Amino acid sequence: MDTHLYLSLIPEALIASMLPPEDFGVYYAVGSAKKAQGQAIFFELDPDYRHEYFRIEEGLSRCVPHDDGRPKASVYISIYRVLEHVSLDALKKLYLVTRDGRVLGLDPRDEWPEEGKGMHLYQEIVPVHPLVASTLGPKAFFDLIVKDTASLFSLPAICFVELRLGELAENAEGGDVGNLPYSNMAHLRQCLVDLRTKRVHTKMVNRIQPATFPYRMISSGIFVGNGDQFKFFAMPADKQLRKEHYRWWRSAQE
Repeated sequence: MDTHLYLSLIPEALIASMLPPEDFGVYYAVGSAKKAQGQAIFFELDPDYRHEYFRIEEGLSRCVPHDDGRPKASVYISIYRVLEHVSLDALKKLYLVTRDGRVLGLDPRDEWPEEGKGMHLYQEIVPVHPLVASTLGPKAFFDLIVKDTASLFSLPAICFVELRLGELAENAEGGDVGNLPYSNMAHLRQCLVDLRTKRVHTKMVNRIQPATFPYRMISSGIFVGNGDQFKFFAMPADKQLRKEHYRWWRSAQE
């Protein structure tokens, strides 16, 4: 059996597994009697990837079938500072898994997407996960968090998602919230108003936000990068998801 390397984002971990991505996604989200059920997001890595920070060979040596022949589902190699030690060249595909085990794979792109108008809302996923409102588009936000050496809160690497704001992106005070699922909407509106009236580019909406988020609220896609590398995983349009990935799309609406 082939052995795969996965970089989990919720929680952050490097995992060896004998399961292919689709099966690993089901196992990781739906789990077993000893694991809680929930949303899962992970990258598949090049199986030949190695880094001195990780004891990958030792982990692979422990990834062997069970006595009854069943494939080994997971061997945790690292659970700390994983993303910053992974070369983005090793990232093959990003998988978004719903809580009932529906798996969607996204291919990487090396270019930034076109920026939408108005304000932006970012959910940082790894290594920290606050919810942040910003006047900055994804590229400028990434540069602020990772590349700005003058910043007191820079990170060596980051993975984040841009979420939809609907009418609030351009009309924070009076825009219709529609089906936006965010809690404490009055606070979110005030953060967006503050960004228009104060000389700051970002505003913390929730510093203890859970790393999970509604897939249906993904705006442009998911971004990952460090000081030298960047990749963008674009989210297909709703029409394409309904046509080509209907079961995943239906599950993601919940």
